[in-house]
Amino acid sequence: MDFTWFKEQIKRNFCLDLSSYKEKQLKRRIDGLMEREKRKDYADYLHLLLNSREIYEKFLDTLTINVTEFFRDKVMFEFLENNILPSLIKNKNLKIWSAGCANGAEPYSVAILLEELTPGGGYQIKATDIDANILKTAMTGKYNMECLRNISPRRLARFFYLEGEHYYIKEQVKQKVFFKKHDLLKDTFGQNYSLIICRNVIIYFTSQAQNQLYFKFYHSLAPEGILFTGGSEIILNYAEKGFERMAPCFYKKSKP
Repeated sequence: MDFTWFKEQIKRNFCLDLSSYKEKQLKRRIDGLMEREKRKDYADYLHLLLNSREIYEKFLDTLTINVTEFFRDKVMFEFLENNILPSLIKNKNLKIWSAGCANGAEPYSVAILLEELTPGGGYQIKATDIDANILKTAMTGKYNMECLRNISPRRLARFFYLEGEHYYIKEQVKQKVFFKKHDLLKDTFGQNYSLIICRNVIIYFTSQAQNQLYFKFYHSLAPEGILFTGGSEIILNYAEKGFERMAPCFYKKSKP
């Protein structure tokens, strides 16, 4: 059985559409998983996925690349802190969406900045990911020191507490973020977001899927809302997509 057949079976059995992922990268990852599980072909590996929840979760974890940390790309987060959030917090109904949030480090990073700028403010951060397993990790707010390497000692003391060998995010930050399972490629998007953060996710999709997502992000943003992307995710022809480029990784929804 070939790789096209495998993708069709994944869609049929798990409602997971792999056709929008870059095929070479996707196939390399899946072939690596098959090799580790000592599966002889795609049919054999599919049988394993259908009969083992643990193996399927490993498959999904590899597919979605759940690697992130607090304040990943410090310069970008400093720009967010100094140039973007101060104007956004003037909006009493500030809505933020962290799409592809992985272990929650990204939305919690934004919540920390907002707590410093407007303690107890009336903002709301929705954090979503396709991987229900990683969302459970995010909701615990439990992290090792490697994930916190960009956190200053002052922030570490103010927003985390140590228990055993792990740090936990404090409730004042945790309660500002709510997590939900969401598939960027098939689920509907919310509306009127002041800020959408989608970093190091879109790079794994085909050009066609990327364009569709940027179109959907545009329509999900409030007037003059901001899209915050990853360092290697440059939006080509951004003006044609309805955006103004503010700085590397930051795009504002243009006025109609």
